[in-house]
Order: sequence, then structure tokens, then C-alpha cells
Amino acid sequence: MPVAERTTDGVTADAGAAPWPGSHRMPRWDLGTLPSAPRVGVAALAAMLGPGLILAGSSIGGGEWLLGPAVAAQYGGALLWVATLSILSQFVYNIEASRYALFTGEPIMTGKFRTLPGPGFWLAIYMVLDLGALLPYQIGSVATPLLALWLGELPRAGAVDTSLLRGLSYGLLAFALLPLVFGGKVYNSLKTVMTVKIVVVFSFLLFLAFGYSTAGTWREIGLGLLRFGEIPLGDGRTANVVGALASGAPLSRPDHDAMLLMTAFAAIAGVGGLAQTSISNYTRDQGWGMGARVGAIPSFVGGHAFQLSHVGMVFRPTVEALREWKGWMQQVLRDQAIVWVPASFIGLALPAMLSVEFLPRGTVADTWSLAGLTAGGVQARIGGPLGDFAWVMVLLCALLVIVPNTTSAADAFIRRWVEVSWTGVRALQRWDPHRIRTLYFAVLGAYFLVGIVFLSVARPLWLIVVYGNLGNFVLGVSCWHVLYVNLTLLPPEVRPGWPSRIGLFLGGLYFLSLAVLTLIVAVGWL
Repeated sequence: MPVAERTTDGVTADAGAAPWPGSHRMPRWDLGTLPSAPRVGVAALAAMLGPGLILAGSSIGGGEWLLGPAVAAQYGGALLWVATLSILSQFVYNIEASRYALFTGEPIMTGKFRTLPGPGFWLAIYMVLDLGALLPYQIGSVATPLLALWLGELPRAGAVDTSLLRGLSYGLLAFALLPLVFGGKVYNSLKTVMTVKIVVVFSFLLFLAFGYSTAGTWREIGLGLLRFGEIPLGDGRTANVVGALASGAPLSRPDHDAMLLMTAFAAIAGVGGLAQTSISNYTRDQGWGMGARVGAIPSFVGGHAFQLSHVGMVFRPTVEALREWKGWMQQVLRDQAIVWVPASFIGLALPAMLSVEFLPRGTVADTWSLAGLTAGGVQARIGGPLGDFAWVMVLLCALLVIVPNTTSAADAFIRRWVEVSWTGVRALQRWDPHRIRTLYFAVLGAYFLVGIVFLSVARPLWLIVVYGNLGNFVLGVSCWHVLYVNLTLLPPEVRPGWPSRIGLFLGGLYFLSLAVLTLIVAVGWL
């Protein structure tokens, strides 16, 4: 008779089998050995150009580029503090989502579906929470700069048939999804796209920052990142809620429209929403930890050499394995602290510099010129042929920021549901591991069709605000669920310590508070 042992949820298992905590409606993990972690050195630093790099590329997007003119141009750097708290909260989230992927070779969404009461319950919850991810909120705003590059000037509202802009949006959406079809491994395609984006956009913005911005601009941005509690008022000024409460001073009525933009900005800064869960997919696809044992999603064209296991694989927490485990957790921490966090703050500060430095204070961005609003200001400041070049580059950077972000947002959404289905749906468990690319491509096609529908009926700014503020609620719930996953499914030896537990709890509280604030503002209670 085989010897039985106690698993983390009290269920007995054979000594030679992997543990099976959580819902038994999800398949049991396989059992394997943890690969050796990279040692500190040149190889370890080179290996960091992976999950953090892709997520950093995703971080420079709608919150920083599209909402920058709408927030920083009106209020300067005063409201940037909401992004500081978002990035710091996401930093803890990324580490903990990666912790699960390192131990199991599964993305964190699959881990959530393993928790009680079971996958059916969480399927209903997360399908509702994830509806906002179907909104192509970024791509709808870049048709204007693309047309401006073609015409040589920013088109005036009413001067161009809206059907032309809508058609350009359709084409841009299709173009953004192409990297997910080719390249062998989808992860490699994303890595290439984000590397090009970061190099080109950062290089140009640094050129403007060092050559044409003032010390006062950077002082305002730096202080704005730390002005916790500042809110926009109806008279165009800002006030600090914390200071007012401490002193008993009355506050003027907040600007409701600006408050909605501010809370949306907080949700989109960094990555936000359920898209944040993609860090665990990238950790797995990079081959870190037990991710090296399960494979990765192949692209539809050129992906014959890759496959993805239906089931995660875990290791027994022996003394030797825990030594390597510590090395893998240090690798994740380095990846996030050295690559993702600095890139996220730089990606936040540089676009804000454009608005603060090159636009008149109090500028209100409309839906027509939102993406290309700063180009004229930069051109006028620099002047001459170099100013004309800068005008082109600002618009080109808008395309380089938004189009790759549409690529990563689509991939993140598709991964969430494809990988959960790959593990949890019994009919799919019988498919050959190579065929996950067929499922991935089918969902990609459906995603494109839904995106076309939304681009046909919704305004770009509406898409941004709705997506962003839904994202606050979703990410708040996700923070607490990740904490629950790691404390119930993982063995005690690899569970998070108290700093991470407190950080995840506070992060969830922050995002849920923003969601409640948005509701209060939207219904006019404030």
C-alpha cells in the first residue's frame, strides 16, 4: 500500500504524487524538479530582459500618453501621485503573481480558478469583471495622429469624414494583432515589439527632456508624484484632501469630469486591470522556475517547435529545491525592481513632461485631438526644420506607444481565457499540446471582431474612461484573490512573507477605494 502524506489543504495524496490543494474540479499538478536559478552576474542581468521588459513596454500607454494631455495639461504634475501608488501596488502584485508561476508553471489566473468554491464560480465572476478588457480603448485614439502624418497637419474637427478615421482605426487594430500570429513563440514576438517601442520612444522623449525642458518642469513632476491626496477642484485649482482634513479647512466642489479622468489615470498607469495578471504568463514563457518544465504558447505561423502542457508542474520543497527557489525569487525581484519599476516611472514622467512643458496650463483636451495635442506645442517651441521633425516624432511616438500596447492588451486578454480553458475544460484537455495555437488564434479572431464593433459605436475618450475605472475595481479584487491563492495553494515554505501580504492587502484596498470614489462621483454624491 502506498504511503500517504498530508497536502496543504488536508487532502491525503500518495507519496509519489504531486499535491492537489484547492478545487478537485481542476486537474492535479504534475510533479517535477525545480531548475537551477541564474546566478548574479552578466547572464542573470541579460536574463532580466524578459517579463519586466514586456510589462514595462505595456506600462507606457493609455494612462501616460492619452490621459497625460487631459490631466497634466490642466493641473500640471499635481495629480501624478495616484500613479505612484498604482505602480508601487502593482510592483507587489507582479512579484506575487510571479511567485505562483515559479512554483507551478501556471499563470495566476489558473491558480485563481483552482481556489474554492471552484472554477465554475470564478468563471462567472471573472467573465463579468473582464468585460472592460474587450474595449479597444487605446487604438481608437491613434487614427488622428496617423492621418495627421499623412496630411502633414493635425486635421480639424469636422474637416475629415469620421468614417475615414473609423476605417483607419480598423486597419490599425488589425495591424496591432499581426505580431500575435507570427514569430514562433508569441512571447518572443511581444518581446521584440516592446524592445523597439521602448528604445525609440524613450530616446526621443529624453532628447526633448534634456534639450528643451526646464528644471521647473521636472521639479513640478517630481513633487507631483509625492503630493498624495491632491484632487482637482471645479475652479481649475487643486487642493489636498489630507491637509484639509487635518486642518479642518473646507474644500471647494471637486471637478467631476477631472476626477473621473484622474481615477482612470490611476487604473491605467503601469498596466492595470486583469492585464496585470499577464506578468505570470510572461514569467512562465521566459522559462523561469517551473515554467521551464511546461512550455509556452506557439504562434499560429512558425510555432511548430513549441507546445504548452495542459497541467502545471510543481516541485517538492526540499532543502536543495528551496535554495534554488530563493534564487528564482531574487531573479523576479531584480526583474521588477531594476527593469519594470524604473521604466514605469520614466514612462510616466516623460509624457507628463510633454504636457507640462509644451502646453499652456489649463488646456482642455477634446476627443478629436487627444492623442496628437502636444505635437503643435513642441513644434512651436523648437521651431525651424528641427521643430517640424519633432512634430512628426511626437505623432509617430503616439503610434509607437499605442499600437504595441493594443498588441499586449489583446494578448493578455486572450491568454487569460485560453490558458484557463486549456487546463480547466475537459474537452480541451484531450487536445494535442501543440494545438493550443489553434485555440489562441480562434479567440484572437473573435477579439478582433468585437473590437471592430466597439470602434464603430464608441468615442475614444469614453472607451478610456470606462476601461480605466472598471480596471480599478478588477485589480482591487485581483490583489486580494492573489493573496488568497498564495496563502492556500502554495506550501508554507514558499508562501509570501508579511511585507508582501500587507502590500497586496493595501494595494487591493487602494484600487477598490478608487472604484468606490468613481461611483460616488459618477452618481453625483460628491
